[in-house]
Amino acid sequence: MKIGFIGMGNMAQALAQGFKNAGLVRTEDMYAFAPNQTKLAANAEKIGFIPMPSAKELVKNSEMIIMACKPYQIESVLCELGDALNGKALVSVAAGWDFEKYSRFLDPSVRVQFVMPSTPAMVGEGVLLFEDRNTLLPEEREEVMRLMDAVGMVEVLPSRLMGIGGAVTGCGPAFVDMMMEAYADAAVKYGIQRQTAYRLVSQMVLGAAKLQTVTGEHPGSLKDKVCSPGGTTICGVASLEEDGLRSACIHSIDAVMSKK
Repeated sequence: MKIGFIGMGNMAQALAQGFKNAGLVRTEDMYAFAPNQTKLAANAEKIGFIPMPSAKELVKNSEMIIMACKPYQIESVLCELGDALNGKALVSVAAGWDFEKYSRFLDPSVRVQFVMPSTPAMVGEGVLLFEDRNTLLPEEREEVMRLMDAVGMVEVLPSRLMGIGGAVTGCGPAFVDMMMEAYADAAVKYGIQRQTAYRLVSQMVLGAAKLQTVTGEHPGSLKDKVCSPGGTTICGVASLEEDGLRSACIHSIDAVMSKK
């Protein structure tokens, strides 16, 4: 299948590199367009896709188009393309542009799927949320899921839950990064070198997440296993509870949802 990216920012690069690394798409079957042609050419050299001079030329050469530009740019891109998308499959990874929103702009012949990715897709550990409402052909949807599975975990959500799903998986990495930075600061405070602190904390978070994913155990149960009676960890847990860690986490998502 010939795939074309409109936009070649960090997320599009992560997807293109992931598809290539997994051997799912040949580089000669991958196209991309971005307004900055110099940067596009540099990314083409690095990843291996074919750079295109215009969005219309890209659509003409592609069977499936991945809309990966900034959300505020999409309406103008769709106006520029006109009926060029008619009869094509369109997968959008732009926040906020769900099936219902695209239906206001596109001809019914355009087959649409909204996917909400997350930045860890850049290292093959993203979360790819698929909106259940779509008009892709069954074989097209299966192929898109297979492609996205190469850069992370695929999960299907009802349209009404895409917002909260994206808030947790899309914004969440930034919140975890802040937590990692804070624990690294604590390590530095007590004498560990900065880069060593980052390595220790990053591996700790990675290990804790993998342990829960592999075992399927409730996070609370895993926490209990580390907390010995009268021990150091339970003292730290009590401190976090006193400072409102759980409430702070929930409030951060409340803040995200209030902006939607």
